[in-house]
Amino acid sequence: MSDTSVLARKWRPKNFAQLAGQEHVVRALGNALTQNRLHHAYLFTGTRGVGKTTIARIFAKSLNCLTGITATPCGVCSACREIDSGRFVDLIELDAASNTQVDNMRELLESALYAPTSGRFKVYIIDEVHMLSKSAFNAMLKTLEEPPAHVKFILATTDPQKIPVTVLSRCLQFNLKQLPPALIVTHLQHVLEQEDIAYELGALNLVARAAQGSMRDALSLMDQAIAFSLGKIEEAAMRAMLGAIDQSYLFELLLALREQNGVALIEVADNMASRSIAFEAALQDMASLLHRIALAQTVPAAIADDEPERVRLLELAQCYTPEEVQLFYQIAIHGRAEIDLAPDEYAGFTMTLLRMLAFAPSRVQAPSRVQAPSPSAPSQAEQPRPTPQSPPGPSVAIPPPVAVEPVAPVSAPVRREASEGIPDWRILLGQLNLQAMAQQLAKHCVLDAVTDQQVVLRLAQEHKHLQTKMATDNLQTALSTYFGYPAKLSIMLGKIEVATPAGIEHQNKQVRQQQASDSIVQDVFVREAQEQLDANLLAESIKPV
Repeated sequence: MSDTSVLARKWRPKNFAQLAGQEHVVRALGNALTQNRLHHAYLFTGTRGVGKTTIARIFAKSLNCLTGITATPCGVCSACREIDSGRFVDLIELDAASNTQVDNMRELLESALYAPTSGRFKVYIIDEVHMLSKSAFNAMLKTLEEPPAHVKFILATTDPQKIPVTVLSRCLQFNLKQLPPALIVTHLQHVLEQEDIAYELGALNLVARAAQGSMRDALSLMDQAIAFSLGKIEEAAMRAMLGAIDQSYLFELLLALREQNGVALIEVADNMASRSIAFEAALQDMASLLHRIALAQTVPAAIADDEPERVRLLELAQCYTPEEVQLFYQIAIHGRAEIDLAPDEYAGFTMTLLRMLAFAPSRVQAPSRVQAPSPSAPSQAEQPRPTPQSPPGPSVAIPPPVAVEPVAPVSAPVRREASEGIPDWRILLGQLNLQAMAQQLAKHCVLDAVTDQQVVLRLAQEHKHLQTKMATDNLQTALSTYFGYPAKLSIMLGKIEVATPAGIEHQNKQVRQQQASDSIVQDVFVREAQEQLDANLLAESIKPV
């Protein structure tokens, strides 16, 4: 195939109904056309290939269709056919990237003064409008301020920040969104079925992710795939074409991290190196996989039922805490950014994996998961101990070992009965090594009671959203580890009349902030600057050190 954009041209939407996505823009433009409430200038923003120019051309047809101004142009009249074929004399398209100078803009604006030749409106589509020079924008501004009734401007850009606000304020602005992978896959399925081309769904998922929200890029990649795979779009061939990472490697890496198995991590990395897999792309795909795992943890419905890796994603979502997923995600994206600074890609990739391993929280097995020893099996204290090696010389009879109860560490707290009093909850929290949501839950509680069987906390009603299952389980595990027995955690919702650790932290922070503010206000240099230079002190910029 000589032109990689054949499908993109052939399947370009001819009306709003054929457009994939961008419903918010289509609805607004459709209502404006139906009610004949038309503006003189429109600005479409968005990344490449999301439909900016396509919508502009459909809108031009809607304005000039011979059936009248309509949201559903007929597509068969002379105006519609000429616009589709690019021959409509009253539709003028300008690529601002190659026509940046003021002379080009002045010539275009002078032609706008003349009435349309055959259409109802003269429509000017200016693509990548942000590339115009400052003088060209100034020339355009005068026409936008007093536009002729027969002229409509449609501006398109991937970078609206570079457009002067004086121009922006005179346009109706529509932001086109990146298309979600599921929508791209659905459209690709329709195209391939109409083209009578066999495909594997996994291959389309790869294309949709590689397109990064651009339908045009997806169709261009599909053209390449058809040529590459000799007519059948297969997942294996698509991975080879795109250089995509085999997801099984990533799952193996995450499972090795779960087991904190450094040997397995390096073995997987070596296998990837032997297959010449690009490690920078591997880190990108790992970050993407971790993002989907985080979604599976917080919003399981976001993982589509037809997602090929749905089962494995949900399994991994159960294997890791949200804190671990966030940690690994941060390490992956930083590792990818720094890989060019490494001695080589292999070193950068494996160092990133080792960083994940080094910073991963140590896994403490919950007491509830520990199986009680069977009656027939000797306890740990009853297990025979290794006989110490005797020094050379005559043999000495060594008496059998005596079962000794293990001595608790000095720092370990003793069991507490309710009658022994309640420990200071703030001090206890400092020794629990809690993280993220479990820590926030604990900080907003007060300790009501501690017994050999139960720890009772009280949580204010306004903070009940902190009482998630994962946070509660992690807190219970930490308490059981601290007290040395399987403590059952009970959290009661109710009114709290004493300060919680979170409340005390907030009060201390306010005190430190006030002290910092007072220190700055009383500073001699600051007072002289205010008096002599008429300087203003920004209170919000003061931070305690």
